[in-house]
Formats: sequence, structure tokens, C-alpha cells
Amino acid sequence: MSEHLTITRPDDWHLHLRDGAMLVAVLPESARHFARALIMPNLVPPVTTGHDARTYRARILAALPRGSGFTPLMTLYLTEQTCPDDVSAAAAEGLITAVKLYPAGATTNSASGVRDFDRLRPVLERMAEIGLPLCVHGEVTDPEVDIFDREAMFIERVLDPLRRAVPGLRVVLEHVTTAEGIAYVRAGERNIAATLTTHHLVINRNHILAGGIRPHYYCLPVAKRETHRRALREAATSGDPRFFLGTDSAPHTDAAKLSACGCAGCFTAPNTLAILAHVFEEEGALSRLEGFAAQHGAAFYGLPQNRETITLEKGEPTPSGGTLETGEGPLTIFDPGFPLAWRVAGPSAKGCPP
Repeated sequence: MSEHLTITRPDDWHLHLRDGAMLVAVLPESARHFARALIMPNLVPPVTTGHDARTYRARILAALPRGSGFTPLMTLYLTEQTCPDDVSAAAAEGLITAVKLYPAGATTNSASGVRDFDRLRPVLERMAEIGLPLCVHGEVTDPEVDIFDREAMFIERVLDPLRRAVPGLRVVLEHVTTAEGIAYVRAGERNIAATLTTHHLVINRNHILAGGIRPHYYCLPVAKRETHRRALREAATSGDPRFFLGTDSAPHTDAAKLSACGCAGCFTAPNTLAILAHVFEEEGALSRLEGFAAQHGAAFYGLPQNRETITLEKGEPTPSGGTLETGEGPLTIFDPGFPLAWRVAGPSAKGCPP
């Protein structure tokens, strides 16, 4: 006999859609399950101005499946030359929901990111004034800092001083991967939250490296020790409203992932909800999945809760993963390494049975 779980339709507070043929291929995978998603601006060239965000949003809307109600929430890519007036105007228009900070060289397409954080002060002060959140890729890029320590070092060297300098700034520490990151957010009390990804709740660094290199598990920030994964799962399933879902679903073709210098990113959009139901059930917290996936993020961003619902059904476990064909080549879907019993059964009106 199957089990059913009906929750408010979720939002994804960290999503990479890319552009062109890749956008056309991956957008339906998110639009099928999510009502809204915060769209990352690290294209080539990046989305740095209100004009850029407007034209990128138009391309996303044009690529949506007919009849889809999915809403892309746009962001600007923060640079040392970002104009505070442009940010204010884009926010006032309702064009952008946040601004994204990439340390230069930290991840995919981040070469245009920030090197001198002191030069950000005018735009950050304007953002604090208008209540516009800053989303942060929290890693230093100092080559002398071990890759597994870069998140903790970023908090110490960059994020904490920045928040002290601009205390009214609202900050989302994205894709947290460490116990230190979890502790920092919990100690912040106000104006700070964190997104947690699906894949970081499932894999640790052994999954990438032990017994052979598994490129499709390689992501940035890189997965850490098992103790950190346990801390992430505890935070995600705790019911604490400062933690919410940001999948960081990041599509790269197999050719790019399997090259001599493979790209970082896990494509989790198609099976995120099934994986999360598995994780939350394992932790005895299935009743808290709705808060993590559908309520906490909207509350932090000051947006209304979605009115539609989505139903997950539990049946016989089946293998997950597989590939998605795109106009640029095959794309591997994240494989959690275990069969999935939960699957999305379909939407329903709020308060009504499926």
C-alpha cells in the first residue's frame, strides 16, 4: 500500500539554468516541481545589470513549457563596479530578488567576481537600506588555503567582517557544507540564513574519492567529511527557519564533467524532492520537509507562500539517476547511490486531496 505526502509546492533558492540549448533542456525539470527559483547570474558574460537581468528573464520565460506557472526570481552578479543606483532601480521594479557575491575564481564562471571586498561598501550599504538580500558563495580563493577549509576561512576573513561593517545587510550563506557554517548561521540571530543543497545531504568526500574518482559527485563547495554531512542533515531537518532548500542544481554535459579538468556541479533538479523525502524520512522528520522546501525560504525573502501543493507518493524503491539529452550533449542526473521509494505523484489544489 502506497503512502502519500502533500506539501506546499516548493521553491528552489539556488538554481543554475545556464542559457541557450542547455536552458531549454533543464528548465522543464525545475518547472515541473517548483513554483519559483532564485536564478544564478554566472553566465558568460555574467548578469551584472538590470538590463541583463531583464533580457535573461525574458529568455527563461520564452523557454518555459506551455502552461507552466514557474516564476524565475532574478539576481545580479556583484562586481567591484556594480552601481548602487542600478541595483536600487532593479529592486524597485521587482526585477531582482537578490544580489550574488562570487569571490573571483571560486567556482564556475566566477572570473568576474570580487577581489577587493572593501570596494563593495557603497552597494552593500544601499542593499541594507532597501532590504535587498546578498547571496554569498562562501569560500576564499587563496591558493594557500586547503580546499576543505575554504568555507570556514571565508566566514572568518570575509563574511563576519563584512556583516559587522554593514550590520543591516541581509545575508544568505549559500550551499553551506561545514559544521562551522551551520554554527555561524545559528549564532547570527537575525539578518542571516543559509541554503542547503540536496547532494550535500547525501554525499561526503569519500563518495568522490574513495575507490576511484567519481566526477559526477564533484561540486563546489566540495563535499566535506562525514561529520559535516551529519551537521547539515541535522540543520535541514531541525525545523529551524534559517535553513532552507537551495539545490545548486548545476548542469554540465558529460563531456565537460569527464574532461581532464572536469567542471564542478551536480544536476539534481529532476530527483531532488524524491531524495529529500528519503533523507527526511531517514531522520524521522518527514513532517518538517514542507518547512525546509516550501516555507522557510519564502519567509526569509518576504514573499507569499505558494498556494498550490505537490504530492509525493511512496512505493517500491527504484534506481535513480540516468541521463538527460540536451542540445549540447548528454547530461548525467545526480545518482544518490541508493534506490528511491518516494516520487512526485502530482499537484493538487491547496487543501484538497490528490
